[in-house]
Amino acid sequence: MRIALFLLVLCAALDAAAGQCRAESGPQTMALVELYTSQGCSSCPPAERWLSGLKSPHVVPIALHVDYWDYIGWKDPYAKREFSLRQRKLTQLQRRALVYTPQVMLQGRDFRGWDTPAFEAAVARISARPAAAHIALELAGVEGAGLRVRVAAQAPQRPAAALYLAAYENRLESRVTAGENRGRTLRQDYVVLEWQGPLGLGAAARPEERLLPLLPGAVPTNSGVAAFVQDRRTGEVLQALMLPAC
Repeated sequence: MRIALFLLVLCAALDAAAGQCRAESGPQTMALVELYTSQGCSSCPPAERWLSGLKSPHVVPIALHVDYWDYIGWKDPYAKREFSLRQRKLTQLQRRALVYTPQVMLQGRDFRGWDTPAFEAAVARISARPAAAHIALELAGVEGAGLRVRVAAQAPQRPAAALYLAAYENRLESRVTAGENRGRTLRQDYVVLEWQGPLGLGAAARPEERLLPLLPGAVPTNSGVAAFVQDRRTGEVLQALMLPAC
């Protein structure tokens, strides 16, 4: 009953808005794929190509560039300290000692078989689960500074749940002139440029509006927003959603 009421309130709120670029999560769980990578890592480009090629409708892929390889000669322009800290936090929740690149986190947990048939099998298991959270996104406008987004989310049975938002851009290209990838041109997709969260869900289903900055000169048609709800206590991702700019 609470979920049904949430959806009714949510739909009414979004219908009152003028925008038409919107998405809403369904009754089954979407799989969040986080690739921790760096332009300073010579073993990362194959994983980035793999991420770019993900076409499953059950997957929300994002690439989080870490900063701890910058010291070896090339400063990754997309690296953020908060992504390195997130990777370490998730690793600690799994009681593991090491972080590494490229690392794939599937639904908040380390998944080393990302380039094997085990990945498709794992996604199938995730997508068969009833969703423990609901998310709705609306792109209210694309501005020079970034994406203006309306978002609403709820996870009625998970008091430790929080919402995360990420603005990403596809078709980014970098000519690397130092470090392990010196002389290579790297082409990368789903690169997270802005990260907001954890955001409390609260009791209301009322949408909240936020501005997610993009890079100067970003191509709006190559951009989008990903949202997911995660249990902060366990690291489990409860639901994910992606909305390309439209």
